[in-house]
Amino acid sequence: MAFPLSNGSSSISSSLTIEERLCAVVFPIFAIIEALFCAVSNCFQIQPSSSSSKFHHRFNDLARLADESLFTVNEVEALYELFKKLSCSIIDDGLIHKEELQLALFRTPYGENLFLDRVFDLFDEKKNGVIEFEEFIHALSVFHPYAPVEQKIDFAFRLYDLRQTGFIEREEVKQMVIAILSESGLDLSDELLESIIDKTFVDADADRDGKICKEEWKAFVLRNPSLLRNMTLPYLKYVNLVNLFFFLLLSSYLKYDEP
Repeated sequence: MAFPLSNGSSSISSSLTIEERLCAVVFPIFAIIEALFCAVSNCFQIQPSSSSSKFHHRFNDLARLADESLFTVNEVEALYELFKKLSCSIIDDGLIHKEELQLALFRTPYGENLFLDRVFDLFDEKKNGVIEFEEFIHALSVFHPYAPVEQKIDFAFRLYDLRQTGFIEREEVKQMVIAILSESGLDLSDELLESIIDKTFVDADADRDGKICKEEWKAFVLRNPSLLRNMTLPYLKYVNLVNLFFFLLLSSYLKYDEP
């Protein structure tokens, strides 16, 4: 069965499974983090970090963060350079504020965005309104190809648990999908949107109580491993200053070279 799109496309290929549609529409985490990396390329031109900046990390700090993540010390150092560029775009205080993350992802620091709020909240482990460097490393580590599957499953679950009740409810999924689609400029027909959500809950809500608990979520994802493809960034295996620099240049070129 083909489902209509309301942005001009007549259908989604019937060869796609409902899980693949769900993966494409409901779990754009890969796009979120990839956009974050691509956006950093703009920060290289927005405001160069001062050599006299008071925000430095000693080798011991880098080594500790490497121990707490799947990155090496050199990779943590490379990610620190990216973090500094993001954290100086509006307020040069060595911390990423929500407005700075919004500027990186959406090219504007203004406006309310549920999608942004959830991403920022998951990065902000201390819940103090800013993203510190160690929080940045911890969050990115989840997307490492060698990160445990359980970490990826938990991260995706928490993204959609909007009210932090320990359950994913139908209305939460719908709100999140609508917010994501709104930012992407893609409008799904009500029929397709409801069909995806219906199918998700039929497959995942084992006890039919109208919400998805963590165990149900884990079982659902393990039955549909394609959902986790968007929870892995392969190039995080090759993080270093040179590779990231060329990746950012290439990403920026491809982004602005689109017709």
